[in-house]
Amino acid sequence: MNKVSVLDCTLRDGGYINNWKFGESNIRDIVSNLVEAKVDIIECGFIRDVKHDVDSSVFSSVEQIEEVIRPKNRSVSYAVMVEQHNYNRDLISEYNGDSIDIIRLTFRKNEWPEAKQTAKEIMEKGYKVCIQPVGTASYDDETLMGLLRDVNELSPFAFYLVDTLGVMYRHDMRRLFYLIDNNLSQNICLGFHSHNNLQMSFSNAQEMMRLNRKRNIIIDSSCYGMGRGVGNLATELLIDYINNNKEQRYSLIPILNIVDKYLMPIYAEQRWGYDLPYFLSAIVKCHPNYAAHLMKKETMGIEKIEKILSLIPQNSRGEYNAELIEQLYLDMQACDVDDFASQNELKERIHSREVLILGAGASIRIEKDRICNLIDEKAPFIITVNSVTSLFSTDAFFISNEKRLGSLRMDSASQGCVLATSNLSNLLDDNTLIFDYTSLLGEGDESDNSGAMLIRILKKIGVSKIYLAGFDGFDVDCSANYYDSSYKKAMDYDTAKRKNENISKQLMLALDGIEYEVITKTKYEI
Repeated sequence: MNKVSVLDCTLRDGGYINNWKFGESNIRDIVSNLVEAKVDIIECGFIRDVKHDVDSSVFSSVEQIEEVIRPKNRSVSYAVMVEQHNYNRDLISEYNGDSIDIIRLTFRKNEWPEAKQTAKEIMEKGYKVCIQPVGTASYDDETLMGLLRDVNELSPFAFYLVDTLGVMYRHDMRRLFYLIDNNLSQNICLGFHSHNNLQMSFSNAQEMMRLNRKRNIIIDSSCYGMGRGVGNLATELLIDYINNNKEQRYSLIPILNIVDKYLMPIYAEQRWGYDLPYFLSAIVKCHPNYAAHLMKKETMGIEKIEKILSLIPQNSRGEYNAELIEQLYLDMQACDVDDFASQNELKERIHSREVLILGAGASIRIEKDRICNLIDEKAPFIITVNSVTSLFSTDAFFISNEKRLGSLRMDSASQGCVLATSNLSNLLDDNTLIFDYTSLLGEGDESDNSGAMLIRILKKIGVSKIYLAGFDGFDVDCSANYYDSSYKKAMDYDTAKRKNENISKQLMLALDGIEYEVITKTKYEI
């Protein structure tokens, strides 16, 4: 008793980063290196009711995992995770010793009655079972005690303390450890799985090892901390700590080989680690995707984001609800106004001219001569969007983005009138032309894209033709995205691709029915 075991979950939890597409040979090599490192338990991935891809660590049978770990090292235990909502009993055959040894069963609070039956079935097939409730750290004491009584009756291999939201400090660890340790049967291992939102995973793991006196414990980690968002406790840190403070049991170099050879290429394209949205979500104690959803919009300051997060009902904070957070965002932004007078005044200012809209893309500098030629030839009414520029003399400045508003030198916009959406009406002076925010929204993601909102205003007032410049789109090379370097922000390939697709959709919806011409290079499909 009192043994600490390390469970590496790179192939499972790390898979959220690359959609579990590690590659067939890479999966085998990662497992082989983890065996060489003498890691106690290797989690090979998920079992789900899906078609299996040999390059993926998501499997549809235990036999498929047998192929990955062959030849099986009997000094190591092999595990896989099953989600209660994805459980299919037909995917798990009787234990024969040649494939996985441990099945980790994860479930939401309301799924426990079904999960309890699932655990019995899996144990009857001969596997060791880990009971892993999502968000154990968020359970109230009474609910947790009831769960522990059921677990003691089941007598599984392990029960887990899971800090899903990454909200635990060391005093939280101490309280929950003692509550569980004093009420969990002695023959059941206690596991710890954490997310690193507050950068406390390593500290809390050390605290658990320090507190433990009488039972076997399991601590989860992943190589280089690979995992969704901020990631997890790094395996290399954990085993080095155990080697130097407990006993020399693990080999560090094979873990570093995994990081160097297999993970760094992934990290170069899709980073994980400390991030502001995940810190915010930990403070408010809500699912990190809520904060990430709001941060990705890049339309609000931190203060308003925190306010929206605080409005999420307590019973909805543990699991992500995309519809809920989008509605809270729209409700916060919405401020209905009658913009008839603003429309008429803008129409008078434009006075039948065609309109040139200048976005914030770097192309307005790169292709300045082309834009100047258009201005000389057409004499359009010029409006900048969410940015000001000294490159051209403009007639108006349109703003719908509170975050951008806070970073602009508004005196630079004195070269033209200020147009704004009603969500900013309390932040601008009385001379601003205010347009109704809600009536300008599109559909789906990026529905409040500023360029699309301005185009809708121009359509309402009967502008005959629009020219678009500086609508460059997004690239992983952040230096290529904006004319103003202060707007630059690192972006991975998938995020850039998704933003380009969503904004293209919004622009096309807005441009439908009006003549337009794109005069600078763009990644948008318009």
